[in-house]
Amino acid sequence: MSEGYVADPARTARDIASLLERAGLGREDVLRVEGEGGLSYASGLPVEDVHALLRGELLPHDGGGADPVEERHRRVVARIVFLRSTRLHTSPDGQRRAYSLAEVAAGAGTSTQWLDKMIRTEKAPNLDHAAGIAGFFGESIDFLVAEPAQALDRVLQLIHKDLLERTVARQEQDLQRLRKTGSADSPGSVLGVVDYAARALADVPEDTAQPIIALIESVARRSREERAREGRADANG
Repeated sequence: MSEGYVADPARTARDIASLLERAGLGREDVLRVEGEGGLSYASGLPVEDVHALLRGELLPHDGGGADPVEERHRRVVARIVFLRSTRLHTSPDGQRRAYSLAEVAAGAGTSTQWLDKMIRTEKAPNLDHAAGIAGFFGESIDFLVAEPAQALDRVLQLIHKDLLERTVARQEQDLQRLRKTGSADSPGSVLGVVDYAARALADVPEDTAQPIIALIESVARRSREERAREGRADANG
């Protein structure tokens, strides 16, 4: 994220909701909170915290006067415990189960005794060990250390980016259909491709719609240039 970025998961969720229909998806397809792959699973936050942040609420411990170092330690340890309880693997007998402390410790390059003590005392590991534990579960260290709003917004921003790409792809398909009918690019057309895009995205927040419209302008410009080149080639042929 850029410098000065302030996590606002409720706003990002609203931006996502404005794109869902254009991407051909429903809210439950994308903003599901519970279950494997849901927002809680992906962010490392308890289900109730995710719901609260999506409503724009502050969590009870946000700014609650707790020692910031102890708060970070508890958060990191809680996320490690969360990973172990949610990132299950299939055992030889076909059952889904949590990794043992010994398996996690071996994968992270530490000892079972040290990992057990860390969890019991809620004293977070150093960065190297934390990165090793996160990496064992296929996550970056950001998963462990991000504050709750940042953790959820990080997940939502990735969803938003994916939806923007899907929306652009669908919009480009619509433009291709308009070109084939000749309605979008004819010289006398009242509804040009950019006007079409702007009207189609009228109810989408401006900071979300503008990148889509800019890309469509680029696509339309390239299309006109290609047709001009083809026309010159035909004339010279």
